[in-house]
Amino acid sequence: MPAASEAVLTQILAQLETLQVSQQTLQAKLDAMTENKGRPMSVSPPATPERRGIPIPGTSPTVHESFKASLASASPATSPTSSTPSDKERERLLYPGRVNLTTYPDQHGIKPYQMSWGESDPATRGPVICSRLPGSIKARNALGAHSGSYSIYRALAIGMGTLSPTHKPDYSLTEPPVSIPLHPQWKNVVSFDPWGHLVPTVFRSEIDSGLDVRPSIAVTKAHLKMSEIDECSRRGEIVIDGNIVLKSRPLIDEHGNQTDQDPGVEVNVSKAAIEPVWFLPGVAERFGISESLLRRALFEETGGMYPELITRPDIKVFLPPIGGMTVYIFGPPAYMSDESKILTLRVHDECNGSDVFGSDICTCKPYLVYAIEECIRTAQKGGVGVVVYFRKEGRALGEVTKYLVYNLRKRGGDSADKYFKSTELIAGVKDMRFQALMPDVLHWLGIGKIDNMVSMSDMKYDAIVNSGIPIHKRYDIPDHLIPPDSRVEIDAKIAAGYFSSGKQVTEQDLVKTVGRTWEETDH
Repeated sequence: MPAASEAVLTQILAQLETLQVSQQTLQAKLDAMTENKGRPMSVSPPATPERRGIPIPGTSPTVHESFKASLASASPATSPTSSTPSDKERERLLYPGRVNLTTYPDQHGIKPYQMSWGESDPATRGPVICSRLPGSIKARNALGAHSGSYSIYRALAIGMGTLSPTHKPDYSLTEPPVSIPLHPQWKNVVSFDPWGHLVPTVFRSEIDSGLDVRPSIAVTKAHLKMSEIDECSRRGEIVIDGNIVLKSRPLIDEHGNQTDQDPGVEVNVSKAAIEPVWFLPGVAERFGISESLLRRALFEETGGMYPELITRPDIKVFLPPIGGMTVYIFGPPAYMSDESKILTLRVHDECNGSDVFGSDICTCKPYLVYAIEECIRTAQKGGVGVVVYFRKEGRALGEVTKYLVYNLRKRGGDSADKYFKSTELIAGVKDMRFQALMPDVLHWLGIGKIDNMVSMSDMKYDAIVNSGIPIHKRYDIPDHLIPPDSRVEIDAKIAAGYFSSGKQVTEQDLVKTVGRTWEETDH
């Protein structure tokens, strides 16, 4: 490491330690003030051992059980009486030690559990452990928290007393009903844990030993019910085969009687929910930057939420507070890795306004529905269809930014030549989805080639092909499915290099494509 870099790192560590000492001093003063008011001896927290001046919660089973019993007695669920513990006393029970702002690799007692990312043997690879519970904090080999942004709701539930922080999940009967087996490509996955759906099985011994190891992927089966697919079936464009597409149960009126109304259809699917788990060296390499720069950017741009990104370079795994993805599989999942079978794919990025509420300013929902129809047809012909739904709202810029851009477009002249410029004026960039990590899910599924890709995106196409998966055919959304007000989006994308099998658009053409004004939408 260059001398300048070492000096900067030393300065950062010194500042963090100084901050921690100051915090501990303030906490000690607060404790003394509280003690003077008198605190019931029955709720006195057990002392925690000091480690280099930084307390690390103990792992003693006796302490653990005592803590759980005390916490239960202090729960807000108990009847409100004068003896009900105060919030401060409950805080002492929940978090008996000093606040640990950060830890360091050479800190006494710190010993991360073995982790060798990319190994094909789960015992050699090791589990992902990010929990700060007493039984796991010293063994942590990952930063962040499970469930992404939903970890905030977990914190609220614990603070309010509706959830015990020591609750141990019972994973009985939760194993996947369909198999997503180990594939050689798993070694290339860096944006989530490919073993995440098998955690209760392959890491059972670690869980039984008291380590807080949790699944980050769940696989299940379901029936898909969409009004658009109902209409497609009624038009005869999708047939009921009793396997992939089933007739829905008869409809019931408000009196509980069956009606003669057509109930439509439903579609058999397998699906998987996946949370992000980043292997930082691999993510940095994927984006062509250094791991240290990635860590610094993540630390700074999350408001300094994760200081151990800086102080724990030995921990290489990070669970970012972002949304994950859902995979929908039409047809036998085993066919995804069988290159003799036809495979149709749609990689879709979330658009709440269109996908859920039917906004006509973009083509997201029509494109998604069209892709699902194509996946069903492929499955009915003996192949398999896959739709991957990423939580990257508004090109990963967020829905607030998206709506601000809508306002600018409608007030500033909604023409195709200004489409991307409007986004750049507000966000500073036209797209932050950065598709380099996207192909990981395809490798996890064992996909070796794609026969039909329902997408116009050049970035998605390039990312998939560059990851080693060939695409034999691409096709765009049929022109008749494009809402009139979303023509601005489509023409701007075609001119920017998105795939189109028909219409070609030049920069000169863009000024001619104009969307509706707000006045035209008022009725």
